[in-house]
Amino acid sequence: MFTAAALVTACTSSVSRLALGRPANTAQDLQAQYEEVVRAVLPSVVQINAGDSTGSGVVYDTGGDIVTNVHVVGDAKTVQVISAAGDPMLTGKVIGTFRPDDLAVVRVAQDAAKLKPAKFANSADTQPGEIVLAMGNPLGLTDSVTQGIISATGRTVSEPSGGAALITAAIQTSAAINPGNSGGALVNLADEVVGIPTLAARLPDEGGAAPGIGFAIPSDTVMNIADQLIKNGKVTNSGRASLNIAAQTAANPSGEPIGVAVEAVAPGGSAAQAGLRPGDVIVGINSESTPTVESLEGKLAEFKPGDKITIQFRSGGSAQQSTETKLGSLGG
Repeated sequence: MFTAAALVTACTSSVSRLALGRPANTAQDLQAQYEEVVRAVLPSVVQINAGDSTGSGVVYDTGGDIVTNVHVVGDAKTVQVISAAGDPMLTGKVIGTFRPDDLAVVRVAQDAAKLKPAKFANSADTQPGEIVLAMGNPLGLTDSVTQGIISATGRTVSEPSGGAALITAAIQTSAAINPGNSGGALVNLADEVVGIPTLAARLPDEGGAAPGIGFAIPSDTVMNIADQLIKNGKVTNSGRASLNIAAQTAANPSGEPIGVAVEAVAPGGSAAQAGLRPGDVIVGINSESTPTVESLEGKLAEFKPGDKITIQFRSGGSAQQSTETKLGSLGG
């Protein structure tokens, strides 16, 4: 139990630690730090309504730009934005989307000064074990906060139900991620956004959410994509490797996946330089099997644009062949 003198000393030292963003050393320090993070960051987290879809967003800059998920805005051109302060509903225009990373930018043209930009961290510095808070609007419960840790970094995860996004370098967290949290903020104890919560793991047999396993798009990816969408309305340098093809999973007569059927090849792209043509079936990368589009995307996520790879493929009814190429960049 603290004496009065000890309590004063603890609170005083707490102030200096909190001001410097250092870890708390007592329960009182930690609670005070949680409260400070919520006060500092929650005003930067908004609710986004796009038709029947409700999610979250994070104010990105002083120009009224808000970053969120593509699956939150859907195909909407305009959305409704509700700030944490409970101000009247604002109208936002969707100025750009990048489906491969499930990121979108919404711009509020009027009353943008009412929005408070968040601070974004360098997510490359995040470490498993760090305490984080997830802020958003789960299940329509506005301004909600959950607590957990960073469980792992560098995960590659795809959205369920055949979603178009494959999130690379994802941050895994034990902070509860529920419907409506998507597009919100995963925040460290230095008042910085380290990621954008996007999805929760699903139980394979039951189909429900797996407790304590959620994933966030790392802030380094968020800043790279958002900056390009704000400047150009599109992404030209995602930092992700690509074969520059359109493709779908090929199956044998029994319905078992046997490779990735090339449907279209971008002129001058990686696959074109390798000599691949529509109708070819990619069966492996660097001698590792790729029976599905998802497995191919997962394998490509291990590389960077410009890396050299060897592709195993079949053309028509011919035997398996190999070809080499330099990987291109995944664009919008």
